[in-house]
Amino acid sequence: MSSHFFTNNKERNLFDKFTGIIRDMKDLYAFHAVIGYFRSSGYFALQEHLKDLKEIKILVGINVDQMFAEAQSKGLLYFGDEVKAKDEFLKWFIQDIKEAKYSSTVENGVLQFINDMIDGRIEIRAHKSKAIHAKFYLFLPEKHTEHSDGWVIMGSSNLTDAGLGLKKAPNYELNIALKNYDDVQFTKLEFSNLWAESTQILPADIQLWKQKTHIGQSFTPFEIYIKFLIEYFGKNIDYDPDTVGDLPKSFKKLSYQIDAVNEGFQMLSEHNGFFLADVVGLGKTVVAAMIAKRFLIANGSLYTKILVVYPPALEKNWKNTFKQFGIDRHTKFVSNGKINKIIEGDINYWAKEDYDLVLVDEAHRYRNHTSQMFSQLQRICKAPRNGEGLLSGARKKVMLISATPLNNRPQDLYYQLLLFQDARRSTLQVTNLQTFSDRLFANIVKFYKLTFLTWNESARYI
Repeated sequence: MSSHFFTNNKERNLFDKFTGIIRDMKDLYAFHAVIGYFRSSGYFALQEHLKDLKEIKILVGINVDQMFAEAQSKGLLYFGDEVKAKDEFLKWFIQDIKEAKYSSTVENGVLQFINDMIDGRIEIRAHKSKAIHAKFYLFLPEKHTEHSDGWVIMGSSNLTDAGLGLKKAPNYELNIALKNYDDVQFTKLEFSNLWAESTQILPADIQLWKQKTHIGQSFTPFEIYIKFLIEYFGKNIDYDPDTVGDLPKSFKKLSYQIDAVNEGFQMLSEHNGFFLADVVGLGKTVVAAMIAKRFLIANGSLYTKILVVYPPALEKNWKNTFKQFGIDRHTKFVSNGKINKIIEGDINYWAKEDYDLVLVDEAHRYRNHTSQMFSQLQRICKAPRNGEGLLSGARKKVMLISATPLNNRPQDLYYQLLLFQDARRSTLQVTNLQTFSDRLFANIVKFYKLTFLTWNESARYI
């Protein structure tokens, strides 16, 4: 079997050849590498073996094709751009750290790698004018002569764990190891020329770039907890309750209501509607008024028209609340038995296309999709807005208010959702609401049949 060729399989891989040379070469002084791209995983594997070397130089190829194309499009000759070369290396550097598998070993390896670059133990350069496709590695004594030892390994393997044969990968790598003086000397001169043409990555650059990754950050446990809250709750915690204006004097600002305003407004933005389904007595009317006012401010008071649909018995409550919040002049109020007036163009109401936000109290009354009331309300809710305000989009926003949105069966929710969602193209995780609802209802029917059968069978023995 040839002793010159090495692949990335376990039996005869490049990593074993590297470590063998480092272990047995008596006067080893320098390790030089020219690679198409670099992954810190490959360096981690060799880190312990390279720690006693006096000189480590790594020349990394970057994507200069795009830079060349940009220059050519401007009618310019491309001679290399040091700033862009550094920027391209920076993208790799940050991406590599972000994608590295998290463990204490990896983190310590990344930190050591960064510290080695900052301390100057490792020198890294990026070629600014050539797309490097060649890969070769030099193991050199301090003074290389035809009588001294020296190795060059060249082939297809990059300095990665997969290229070294430490990780199973679908790609096949083949490399050859040479120690003839002329071969080593030729690649040594090639490396020297490429190195001289390249952009130096300075320790100051690495120190600056380090701050742009999590490795360069220092967080207290409290700050990490706050970061967790931001990531988990998103925009909800950014909301300042004062953005809806001061509450009327007779109202007390309650934290759970502020949370409801945050989440409700976000759902209006993302899904064009939501259910406000607190139990009786928790102030759904007040929360709805706060959300309506926040929407009014966000969309612009000059552009915004609101419609409130309510049971006749709650007319006074809705009108008084909206008046206290100062948004009644932007609102039309209609009882659920008279919404046909809007469809018919009654002069006391704006046209159905003029409304931007529709609030429906006791929305569970509209769970029957075959009723005339449902059809009329859906025509109002689904009619596109005549003109956009500060918030873009032609879809109306719909707030469904009920303490009991689900009365009898899952279809109750499904048909109410259709007041602001499309049955087969929803904005929710389940995009096909019709199929999801049908399956859910079928499973519930099976459950009830099974339950009834089980009870019936048991009754025989009572």
